[in-house]
Amino acid sequence: MTAKTFFPLAFAALVTALPAPAATDESVGSYLAARQARYNHDFAAAAEYFTNALAADPSNPVILESTALAYLALGDIARALPVARKIEAADLRSQVAHMATIADEAQRGAWDELLERLSDDRGVGALADGLLTAWAHLGQGDMDKALAAFDEVAGQRGLHGFAIYHKALALASVGDFETAEKIFSGEADGPMQRTRRGTMAWAEVLSQLGRNDEAIALMDEAFGADLDPELEELRDRLETDEPIPFTRISGAADGIAEVFFSLGRALVSDTGEEYSLLYARVAEHLKPAHVDATIFAAEMLEALDRYELATEAYRRVPRDHPSFAAAELGRAETLRRAGKTDAAVEVLEQLAQSHPHLPMVHVSAGDLFRQLERFGEAVEAYDEAVALYQERDADQWFVHYARGISHERLGQWPRAEADFRRALELNPGQPQVLNYLGYSLVEKREKLDEALDMIERAVAARPDSGYIVDSLGWVLYRLGRYEEAVGHMERAAELLPVDPVINDHLGDVLWAVGRYTEAEFQWKRALSFVDKENPSPDIDPDRIRRKIEVGLDQVLAEEGADPLEVAGDGD
Repeated sequence: MTAKTFFPLAFAALVTALPAPAATDESVGSYLAARQARYNHDFAAAAEYFTNALAADPSNPVILESTALAYLALGDIARALPVARKIEAADLRSQVAHMATIADEAQRGAWDELLERLSDDRGVGALADGLLTAWAHLGQGDMDKALAAFDEVAGQRGLHGFAIYHKALALASVGDFETAEKIFSGEADGPMQRTRRGTMAWAEVLSQLGRNDEAIALMDEAFGADLDPELEELRDRLETDEPIPFTRISGAADGIAEVFFSLGRALVSDTGEEYSLLYARVAEHLKPAHVDATIFAAEMLEALDRYELATEAYRRVPRDHPSFAAAELGRAETLRRAGKTDAAVEVLEQLAQSHPHLPMVHVSAGDLFRQLERFGEAVEAYDEAVALYQERDADQWFVHYARGISHERLGQWPRAEADFRRALELNPGQPQVLNYLGYSLVEKREKLDEALDMIERAVAARPDSGYIVDSLGWVLYRLGRYEEAVGHMERAAELLPVDPVINDHLGDVLWAVGRYTEAEFQWKRALSFVDKENPSPDIDPDRIRRKIEVGLDQVLAEEGADPLEVAGDGD
């Protein structure tokens, strides 16, 4: 029998094309529900419905693989495994099934079984199998074969960096810190690409060699002064001058977990979040304490809009781990995106109490309050962040920018303008700040020449931003340069064709140049795009309706505003 290989990236098309099992109405319903759940990345529902569909068609290869994938995506290796074994027993070569069985074999330390499957081309793929082979040899206790396997992978195009990183980890895991350090430093096997985890592993290796000062210098060079809690903890421990144990890898199973984690990270842009999620789940299964893998899985789930599963993953990070705060920030964001804003606020408030020294905690709280239009609370949170930031911190410009927006929404313009200008001092030429400040000045009819210069610079930096191009057209309109404004407003409407504010602005500009029918058309378009459940504070539907009824000139007169006047008419 010729083996057939199925690939998870084709699952959506395969499942869609597969005819429903010829069985009971109930089984057909399960199958159809499974297809929809699979399409929506609803792995829990897909696992349940595909399992039910298997009862009616237990040998269907796509249903089998889809079931295994759903359980693997949930991180439930125990349930994925029997399905995976059934796939392999039918001589079907499936990446998903192989992932589940490799995870089981590595966890059990069944290195002979793992090596046999890899030699039989029943692995994950060329990118991973060579590294898995090397770690399996290490699991057998054969370091010479392990090193030879790492070297073989290193000779393959595009895999050198992965191979020497894992080779260094393997050497360090058996106590050969001197050789590992030569690889990390580039003295042996050529230069290694710096990664966060690799740099931390290198620092631990240097510490084991009694070279804490060099480890500190390495971290300062790689990360600067802006350290997250985990990096800060490592650096503090290095300053005690005591040797720090090598904790990255404690054995072959940990090494295989690192293979899945590092490759999953590298594959995201090429294969998508769902495929990388499977890698993260295997890494978590093999090394439950691999917090980076847990957070990576949560990030992939969040990107797939599976907010409940992402929230569960973030929650698994232990409270005493240095990455707990980062995980809680992620959990608050997934709760917000799931519409559970009260729960998100509660998470951030508790985090502000337990980690009051972290500026990003207060920034995140400020951002959430600002999105909820609780601008007073947002300002208070941003105030806390500003007080904690070091002078000219790289992120400080954004805090001033966000606080400026909150001040502006509260009607505290002098404070808002001061924040915007401080943001520009910290990050000169930042187009978002230039645009917001310039646009606000236009709306207030203040410093219009300076506002025009700011917005022109913003457009030069972001020529494809519809909002920024809209600002340029609007400031020209405010200056009475109506003909010049038309082209920019039309371009903004091309970039963001369903934005109600931009369509409303375009209508005003068209009216100003005498194109009344087109103006009314744009105002009607603007009304059709207004979100009735969550209207923008920047648009007034009643005012638009009045413009359609009597025209812009009459509306301006009713409002006591200056009439339209082309620049230079008053000279």
